[in-house]
Amino acid sequence: MHRTLIATLVASAALAGPALAQEEATAIVAGGCFWCVEADFESVEGVSEVVSGYAGGTAPNPTYDEVASGRTDYYEAAEIHYDPSVVSYEELMHLFFRSVDPLDVGGQFCDRGDQYRTAIFATPAQEEAALAAKAEAEAELGQEVATPVLPAGPFYEAEDYHQDYYLAEDRLPATSVGLFVPKNVAYTRYREGCGRDARVEAVWGPDAPFLHKDDS
Repeated sequence: MHRTLIATLVASAALAGPALAQEEATAIVAGGCFWCVEADFESVEGVSEVVSGYAGGTAPNPTYDEVASGRTDYYEAAEIHYDPSVVSYEELMHLFFRSVDPLDVGGQFCDRGDQYRTAIFATPAQEEAALAAKAEAEAELGQEVATPVLPAGPFYEAEDYHQDYYLAEDRLPATSVGLFVPKNVAYTRYREGCGRDARVEAVWGPDAPFLHKDDS
């Protein structure tokens, strides 16, 4: 009798599992350097992957050189893949605003230009939550937030070279932060030198969620 009950429960769980499971969802945001957005949000429980890329533009198949030079209307952006049964879109938007300087209209930190501005690219189903998160940020800061909520459009994945940059150990011949340093070291030096964490802490204080963590 006991074994029969256990077998029945296991079979019921197997049948119920697919029906209860939620499909992976995505959120697209622009928060300045996409390496930093990727590093921040891949540390969030429920996020399976963050892909660096480009969003908000019109020409097909943009390249990093085109976007970084400011010759396109694209933003450096990140596509966050997450399990909505673990972390909600609303929670991700709350974290996003507190991971950037949403008061900056001309870029983020040391990266200047339209391609480095902040933005949220929302589907119709996400728009209300994104706008609510923006209103919450404005209320907390007591200032108008420059981050727009824009319609989600095509997202183009950045070149392989940029994916998981903050984790990679392959060495770069020459960078602005040293010669023959591993990517993960170059990333850490860049993030510190660009003043990202210092400015986010100045804006958000203890509400900033990604400060002082080890990115190396």
